Amino acid sequence: MSPDDSLRRARAYLAAVAEPPAPALAACVAEHGPVRAAELVRRGAVPGAVTDEVEARREHVSGTRLLAEADRAGARLLVPEDPEWPLERLGLLAGAAEVGVPGMGAPLALWVRGRGDLRSALSSSVSVVGARAATGYGEHLAAELAHGLAGAGCAVVSGAAYGIDGAAHRGALSAGGTTLAFLACGIDLDYPAGHSRLLRAIAEQGAVVTEYAPGTPPRRHRFLVRNRLIAACGQGAVVVEAGARSGAGNTANTADALGLPLMAAPGPVTSASSVGCHDMIRSGKAVLVTSTAQVLEMINPLGAAPPVDPVPASRRTDSLQPRARLLHDAVVACSGADAGQLAQECGLPLRSVRALLPELELAGLVERRDGGWNASAG
Repeated sequence: MSPDDSLRRARAYLAAVAEPPAPALAACVAEHGPVRAAELVRRGAVPGAVTDEVEARREHVSGTRLLAEADRAGARLLVPEDPEWPLERLGLLAGAAEVGVPGMGAPLALWVRGRGDLRSALSSSVSVVGARAATGYGEHLAAELAHGLAGAGCAVVSGAAYGIDGAAHRGALSAGGTTLAFLACGIDLDYPAGHSRLLRAIAEQGAVVTEYAPGTPPRRHRFLVRNRLIAACGQGAVVVEAGARSGAGNTANTADALGLPLMAAPGPVTSASSVGCHDMIRSGKAVLVTSTAQVLEMINPLGAAPPVDPVPASRRTDSLQPRARLLHDAVVACSGADAGQLAQECGLPLRSVRALLPELELAGLVERRDGGWNASAG
């Protein structure tokens, strides 16, 4: 059964009255429940730590108004009491906060635009993040990985930014899969503005999500706070291009702190865009990945059969003994050569060459024409 209207209004108010993650307010809600906690906050009857988080806004926020604004934007408020709430993923943040990991804490509610069911989508998901100032190589790789992950049934989670984020979303969309974009602003704002069409497509094929109330503008600190949601909502995180200090690095550190598999794609050693990835790999914090199959292997549940990379097609020469393969390579390189010339090319004794050539001919790998040996066209 869905939460009643009073509970939803209370959650809307609580989610906007303090800047996330607001650990003191979260503790107050856990102790009193959302409806009672909202009443206490409005009256100013809360402990000092909660007061510090809510004092600036408690008289200026209206849950009813925020719900109406979200409705006009085609969005809804998702609360922990809803069946759709992704408890398994967001519970990681609550657990981290309980043991004192700084900057953690589950959101009090989420504003959602789109058709996707978050709990279902995040039952199998991977976060793909990286540099805004991405190279063509990075965007191509991010799109390819996301396309493969979406095709394998994984939701692709990212932040809708320019560069790697946008490429990851597009890759998932092109595969007809599910992708979720977490914003650092209100659900009624498209940020960045240049991704308005992309955000609409994401909402149609997945969901656009934020913990910030309608009308909240993007600010630098909100991107860093938002990143904890991107990290927690993937069963693992893949970084495709990152500078020495970057938002993607912040997301990677959060995934690592939450005990989630962290992966990084290598780039050219001369590329400043891949310095962060190389540092993660070199330090052992991240596992190097180059394909979708390797990412799926990292997030696979313990005991399940991991996917494998495609096996290269076999060649007719694979079964040859080393000396026969060496001679065959010489025939390919020196078309029309006689036995003596082939012996010089491959370094085998002439008697061995003369003994091996008939064997290769019977195997259909070489043929004798006009006094010389040639590789068989078959």
